[in-house]
Amino acid sequence: MTTLEAIRAALPAYPIEVSFPDITRWREGNTGVDYLHTFDSGKPGKHVMILALTHGNEVSGAIAVDALLSSGLRPVSGRLSLGFGNVGAYEAFSAQNADATRFLDEDMNRVWTVSTLDGDRQSRELTRARVMRPFIDTVDLLLDIHSMHEASAPLMMTGPLEKAIALAAELGTPEHVIIDKGHANGTRLRDYGGFGDPASPRNALLIETGQHFAASARDVALDSTARFLLHAGVVTEAAVAAFLTQTPVRQKFVEITQPVVARSMDFRFSQPFTGLEVIEKAGTEIARDGDEVIVTPYDNCVIVQPSMRHLGVNVTMMRLGRLLDR
Repeated sequence: MTTLEAIRAALPAYPIEVSFPDITRWREGNTGVDYLHTFDSGKPGKHVMILALTHGNEVSGAIAVDALLSSGLRPVSGRLSLGFGNVGAYEAFSAQNADATRFLDEDMNRVWTVSTLDGDRQSRELTRARVMRPFIDTVDLLLDIHSMHEASAPLMMTGPLEKAIALAAELGTPEHVIIDKGHANGTRLRDYGGFGDPASPRNALLIETGQHFAASARDVALDSTARFLLHAGVVTEAAVAAFLTQTPVRQKFVEITQPVVARSMDFRFSQPFTGLEVIEKAGTEIARDGDEVIVTPYDNCVIVQPSMRHLGVNVTMMRLGRLLDR
């Protein structure tokens, strides 16, 4: 057993602090696609969508969308859509193996390119994405709700485009905004089509609300959803006031400069990072990978999304970021 595997085995499981909603009552939508619902105000405005369950074990988004549907929320301008993504993975969830149902066959948040969607590869996630795609193509503003397997403060993940960074700043929460370029192994929904085109007015954000099963992640999901809809102008504040529980703060913008990828099964962190630690001095040891010592590449280096419970060759163990003055 490697050092990291031994640490991981000794870590207690995170408690499940929230109830998983029964979303089967939302199966039959009004869009022609199961679990996708849309409501048109009949007045001019943008088509705004809140999406949950791009990953099947990320329950905070499911709680938020279930709550909005249950409340009977309707738009006062434009069009409002509420949906659940990888429902099959969610239905397969088991508390005995809480990380196993992130997806069934492949990560649904890595398939969003035209070549992949139009290609020959088959999986349950691709089948679902292909069914959802024509509807997604009509969306002007998208909030994709995620959560993290490690306990961490919530993060707004904008991608590299200024339009998304500006939108995150206008929302005002959460405190930490992560400016990243996505993943080498596939394109996220947030970056699909016009969302990832700097010349397009379409825009999208991905929020990581906190640890998957934490009550605080549920609250962040509800609050961020309400703020997103208010900013888009599709709902009144009175309609979502009960969901506004977070206090806007001065945000910190972190630009991801590089991933730290495990090259062996003997990867170990030099301290028990939980994420968003700022390492003051360049050259500070932060991990070892076999005989390789990994150090911070610059002063005030931010540790982003360290993966204390997952290990594998070519797995991203953490990302390194630089604080921006915005």
